[in-house]
Amino acid sequence: MGSREDVVRVARNWLGTPYVHQASLRGAGSDCLGLIRGVWRELLGSEPEVAPPYSMDWSEPQGEERLWTAATRHLIAKPKTEMSEGDVVLFRMRAGSVAKHLGILSVTGPDAKFIHAYSGHGVVENALSVPWRRRIVGCFEFPLEVR
Repeated sequence: MGSREDVVRVARNWLGTPYVHQASLRGAGSDCLGLIRGVWRELLGSEPEVAPPYSMDWSEPQGEERLWTAATRHLIAKPKTEMSEGDVVLFRMRAGSVAKHLGILSVTGPDAKFIHAYSGHGVVENALSVPWRRRIVGCFEFPLEVR
């Protein structure tokens, strides 16, 4: 259990973790889903389901929103207009493709930032710039008891 501040604190503990596809081990390797999984484990305990193997293109060939569907099973969906620190944001990287990138909002307002695992960079905290904001298609919160 925890708070929104705890989500951001735990996510920041992952900064500097190298990018490793399908991994979720702080300090050793993580991808964007692995970061969310790791924060979940630290705050909520066991993961609610085992992540199946997935390719770098996720489910693009099939056109299935697998990541979005999984997020709605385990996280609490909310309007993008109500994004808060500690929320999980879901991105569509290209128009017409499936949503396949996740991050955690760490700062709100005009200087908004988010934490994510990014190929070639590892787990980083970046400005939530206009190009990133345009790609957001979903917003979710962790099911924390203390809010």
